[in-house]
Amino acid sequence: MTAKTISGSALAEAQNVGLARRVTAFKSAFDRAPSLHVILVGDHRPSQIYVRNKSRACEKIGISFTLHHMAAIVAQETLINKINALNESPKVDGILVQLPLPRHMDKNAIIQAVVPRKDVDGLHPVNMGLLLAGRPGMIACTALACLRLIHSHLDNITSKDALVIGRSVLVGKPTASLLSNNNATVTLAHSRSQNLPELCRKADILVAAVGKPEFIKGGWIKPGATVIDVGINTIELGDERKLVGDVEFESACQVAEAITPVPGGVGPMTINSLLFNTLRAAENNMSRY
Repeated sequence: MTAKTISGSALAEAQNVGLARRVTAFKSAFDRAPSLHVILVGDHRPSQIYVRNKSRACEKIGISFTLHHMAAIVAQETLINKINALNESPKVDGILVQLPLPRHMDKNAIIQAVVPRKDVDGLHPVNMGLLLAGRPGMIACTALACLRLIHSHLDNITSKDALVIGRSVLVGKPTASLLSNNNATVTLAHSRSQNLPELCRKADILVAAVGKPEFIKGGWIKPGATVIDVGINTIELGDERKLVGDVEFESACQVAEAITPVPGGVGPMTINSLLFNTLRAAENNMSRY
């Protein structure tokens, strides 16, 4: 078996067409573009790249993007004051604080400073609670990306056995909740789980968010499974560097029915989900006035 490649790049491009139409309608109705404000603290190189990619994606579909770049030594109180000002502005629809933050800051306090209706990253405890309860709210972008990639291959996941490896608040936990809300039977595994290969072999849907390059081998995967690889890892190959996922792609392709590539899989759809959340926040924002 040679697995079908689920292209997040192609799916995001197709989804962006519809989002661009909605942005045009929003501009016509409210005489302004939906707005996303991103706060970047410090000069973390990967974060700068992620922010640049988000800016370009917003530009392509007509969302207004504003970057607030603050020094790494900025006081936490100053950052929270900036967030509060954005919270209060009626022309700010979405707020995203780029992670990671400098060590002297309390990440949880910063995340909670963003009002839930503008929390387009979906990480505020209120939005996490709404997701757990199966109620409408902002959904964490990577979790939403995973679900949409799965649905691009499987119309119905009811009663499917799903395994999510990794229990982070950013990916694993919201993904597990989202799959459960869509009627899958979900197992959430982590670093202390035993018999991980056996758990993998039972999974119709496997979401890998381990953070270890090529950790999951093809021999672990259930024949015909759908594999969503969230991992982005850099490995050294002689004098070259290569991006790989948490799944050993070549061997997995011999067993799985469908798999996301790295790069070009979850990443583009995560950004698309951010655009989706921003537009949704903008529409909800304007309904308040």
